[in-house]
Amino acid sequence: MNVIVVGCGRVGSELAYRLHQSGHQVTVIDQVASAFNNLPPDFRGRKVEGELLSREVLHRAGIEQADGLAAVTNSDSFNAVVAHLARTAYHVPNVVVRNFDPHWRALHEAFGLKVVSSSIWAAQRTEELLCQSPLRTLFAAGNGEVRICELAIPEDWQGKGLQDLTIEGRCLPVAITRASRAVLPSPEILLEKGDLVYLSTTQEAFEGLRNQLKLPQEG
Repeated sequence: MNVIVVGCGRVGSELAYRLHQSGHQVTVIDQVASAFNNLPPDFRGRKVEGELLSREVLHRAGIEQADGLAAVTNSDSFNAVVAHLARTAYHVPNVVVRNFDPHWRALHEAFGLKVVSSSIWAAQRTEELLCQSPLRTLFAAGNGEVRICELAIPEDWQGKGLQDLTIEGRCLPVAITRASRAVLPSPEILLEKGDLVYLSTTQEAFEGLRNQLKLPQEG
């Protein structure tokens, strides 16, 4: 895959190197030449210095042939504009933006972009670890409307059935791990303390599970 990474800070350099190690053709753009020092010495992708919104710079980076573009600078406005330009003017099929400030997330959503919000994810994951929550999000699709979550069955749920967790169309069991062995869910399975149940849920159903477990609402 031919990928352009816009921004060579800590996130961009790590992303570019990971893509390079996976065998992709990677071009990194940054407007400050010293930013490329963030890349490991064995990075063999292309480096393009110049204004991030310059069409000439994007052409030098090969945007017409790009299969994907990631805009990961620490400027939400730059990320939104570059990503929107890549999608609408150059028809890059796969465009992802980094959301730096959560207050700007609505800007990316207004453009209909795929968004990775490291601040929101980090806050959520830190909360889960601090509070040792039995319910945690493993993956959020879109803007969080649908999640894959892991539920550690507490003692007071011993003997309950999966139907106690299932909300048709909004909360569906995907797998159960018991004693390190995973099985597909079936109606006759009774839950045991320590089971890990993996669920596909909507945001509404996720909050419903939190209420059932008497967990605090996410802030």
